[in-house]
Amino acid sequence: MNAAMTHPAPIHLDLPDQRISYLDLPGTDPDALPLLLLHGGAVDSRMWGPQLGAFPERRVLVPDARGHGGSSDAEAPYRLVDDVVALLDALGIETVVAAGISMGGSTAGDLALEHPERVAGILVGGTGTSEIEFTDPWALQAFADWRAAESGGSAQAWIDVLQRFTAGPHRTLDQVDPALRDLIQEMARSTLDKHLRLDENGVPVPPHPPTPVTGTWERVGDLRIPVLALGGALDGDDHRRSGRRLAETAPRGRYVELDGVGHYPNLEDPAAFNAAVRELLDAL
Repeated sequence: MNAAMTHPAPIHLDLPDQRISYLDLPGTDPDALPLLLLHGGAVDSRMWGPQLGAFPERRVLVPDARGHGGSSDAEAPYRLVDDVVALLDALGIETVVAAGISMGGSTAGDLALEHPERVAGILVGGTGTSEIEFTDPWALQAFADWRAAESGGSAQAWIDVLQRFTAGPHRTLDQVDPALRDLIQEMARSTLDKHLRLDENGVPVPPHPPTPVTGTWERVGDLRIPVLALGGALDGDDHRRSGRRLAETAPRGRYVELDGVGHYPNLEDPAAFNAAVRELLDAL
């Protein structure tokens, strides 16, 4: 993992139903579409460090999703895509190019499907749409263990399961760059410290899950924008399969697989990831 740009101080936007914490980096070209970067689940905007200085010509927006980073927790049903639109509306931004990893990739896809007029192109990593299907026994076991760790109240066990996705099924965590392991550990620990709630008996209270966007695969064929699905060759089989399906279904879809990286290609191979984003931007 390459050294990341120094993380700037976040901005906080207070809306009637939430507080959104986000980074807002100005660009040198006022005509360039803003680039929206959406992080994965259990981590936060710090995962985008290597991308913050990579596109100096355009405005770069990097929000923390609800229940992550400096953003507020959910107190009622919500959709992640609606939170993104609320941020764009508050900032007066009509159209963006959206890139996301895992949960963030799903949100980028949802944005294109629910609000096609707001998106000029998307890059998704480690996912296809928000209706990803998990059938691989490795992934099913990891999610089962994650739920057990959550209900059991063991923070480190919860983080350890998350780190399985960092490594993927084709290598051990010891084979992952220690700097990447440490960053995921730090962000996940911060998520728990800031957002984990306990009941009167000290038992973790599950957060409000986001309301899913449905009917996604039925609409992917209607997308008219460039869609780049990025897979890490060492990522889980279901994650890569979903990305391929997205690229094959979208009329202007393309799938690229990066060797030697797992679920966080932007952190494990920033140069290749940034080049993929640049390719998407050039296609516009």
